[in-house]
Amino acid sequence: MLLIPLVETTEPRYAEIARIMAETGDWITPWFDYGTPFWGKPPLSFWSQAAAIKALGASEFAVRLPSLLATLAICAFIFRIGILLAGRTAAWFAVLIYFTSASGYLLSGAVLTDPFLTLATTLALLSIIKMYRDPECAAVWRYTLFLALGIGLLAKGPIAVVLVGGPLGLWLVLDWRAGFRVIPWLTGVALMLLIALPWYIAAELKTSGFLDYFIVGEHFKRFLDPGWNGDLYGSAHRYARGTIWWFATWATLPWGFIALALFFKRLLRSNSANISRQSNRSGETVLLLLWTLWPLVFFTFAGNVLWTYVQPALPPFAILLASVITRLSPGRVTGLAYAALVLPIGTLVLTLASGNANWGNDLKTEKSLVEYVASHAPHSHRPPALYYLGDLPFSARFYSHGHARHIDGKQISAVIEESRNLPSYVAIPNRELARPGMISTLNLSEPVFQNGRYSLFEFDRIDQKIAWNGGASSANESHESPRQVSSSTRPPKSPGLRSGGKWLPSMVGLLPLLHTQGP
Repeated sequence: MLLIPLVETTEPRYAEIARIMAETGDWITPWFDYGTPFWGKPPLSFWSQAAAIKALGASEFAVRLPSLLATLAICAFIFRIGILLAGRTAAWFAVLIYFTSASGYLLSGAVLTDPFLTLATTLALLSIIKMYRDPECAAVWRYTLFLALGIGLLAKGPIAVVLVGGPLGLWLVLDWRAGFRVIPWLTGVALMLLIALPWYIAAELKTSGFLDYFIVGEHFKRFLDPGWNGDLYGSAHRYARGTIWWFATWATLPWGFIALALFFKRLLRSNSANISRQSNRSGETVLLLLWTLWPLVFFTFAGNVLWTYVQPALPPFAILLASVITRLSPGRVTGLAYAALVLPIGTLVLTLASGNANWGNDLKTEKSLVEYVASHAPHSHRPPALYYLGDLPFSARFYSHGHARHIDGKQISAVIEESRNLPSYVAIPNRELARPGMISTLNLSEPVFQNGRYSLFEFDRIDQKIAWNGGASSANESHESPRQVSSSTRPPKSPGLRSGGKWLPSMVGLLPLLHTQGP
């Protein structure tokens, strides 16, 4: 993942939020755009990505690195749990299963909040198992559960408490003596609130309305209403209820099918009494089963789901499956281990073989186009401006370090006149160029650069003004907030920010933004 450019829409959107945080030095409110707060997620992932940008520059490596480190921490927790429950061989195999599953591998460097949520839920699982196996364990392990919950609240929100509290509560019902006596409930909850509550209060005080939108809207309305239209930054992810189980089948590839095969094989070879006796032999096994199934059961009733919601179930699933696989013959265990490496090694080989030349054509990213403009900047005090006709992709915003702007058809003539003696570029959607009747007069030379979505033109090669019927592009790839942003709302830049790549200088003015609808 570290070698792949940021692909529309979620990754570059979150990366741009982190870049703005690093640029402005505002560590309380994540900003969707200059002047538009982002209330959709807590700040933990943005904090870590912004810190990486401050240290390494604004590049995809910097914003992917925190997620990769979170994945390594998850693997360390899985390994520790595996050693406690099944031994070192099973522990290593559990790590292998997690990292080589489709979801585990794809999210290992993804600019998303889910790896940080999974880190929190897996740390909570480790602390519970440690307390269960050793009721006299050090106090630090008792409070680690609530430390993990505090991290989860800052990573994803109250859903972290649901994903931990659900399986833990069911497990305590089955074996109430397991936790009530060793878990410091009152002081632990106080610690959890001490970690997370100050930010929630500060965020509400700074941008009033945050708590109502995030708690009520993002958690209750999004869960209950499949067609929830209150999303300020995109649209609802509407699927039929129960779709989470379909997502789980391919999120766990190839291991989900292997687990099913082993289960049915054991089912055929054992009678029901043996199965019941084997399944009840360990309180930790019950806990792992509950921890695996709870996210799937919970999101079965959700009106909006994404495949990433499966992620917190993968660590306990990997530990359970590893404990079964390592009981097989050594030859079969080795064969499965080698087979598991096909996905990461194959992806790496394909990535290196394809190089970066065709990223712009094969993926939804504006990295190559923005780099072309930056590389053709003349050595002058008036460097090139970059405009997008219609919607402005998040990847263009990130890779241009916030300097790319978007315009509509009514503005382009004025921009051409304004930029007559300045090096400037405009990116026009390819589908708009090919659509008959949308352009009444378009006298352009050949584009200087093209990718899979846009054709790039230099303003000084445009011979006549463009009359764009309908005023604005009808593109459906929406990447901006519907709110209007003026230059007066743009926070000042921090003087010490470094850019990780080539610097694309400032544009000619800040033009009014179009209404758009995010993904």
